[in-house]
Amino acid sequence: MEKLNPLFVLIGRILVAALFLPAGISKIGNYSGMQQYMESVGIPGIILPLVIILEVGGGLALIVGWQTRIAAFLLAGFCVVSGILFHFQPEDQVQMILLMKNIAVAGGLLILVGVGAGAYSLDHRKSSD
Repeated sequence: MEKLNPLFVLIGRILVAALFLPAGISKIGNYSGMQQYMESVGIPGIILPLVIILEVGGGLALIVGWQTRIAAFLLAGFCVVSGILFHFQPEDQVQMILLMKNIAVAGGLLILVGVGAGAYSLDHRKSSD
């Protein structure tokens, strides 16, 4: 099992990134709609480029294992904050499930902060030079 751990960390990074990368790309394709949605819940639409950079850049960083701890930490914070801002609606069970999904993803990301990117990563390659 120990020999599989680097493979599991790689697969985990890719699976978590599969949430962020398409989400960020879709925001580019529906920029004005997303900006309006953000503003409708009181979030300034001007920060949308930062959200896109975080989701796309963070997703790519997780996939290749570059600056993994930093990317995972930032994405974990994003999950918690966006979950609270967009999904904390105690009267709506579906929204509360989405909030808990964000919290769970943040937990997985914090595990990456703790364990790092693993052997199959740019971080590992850089540290072994």
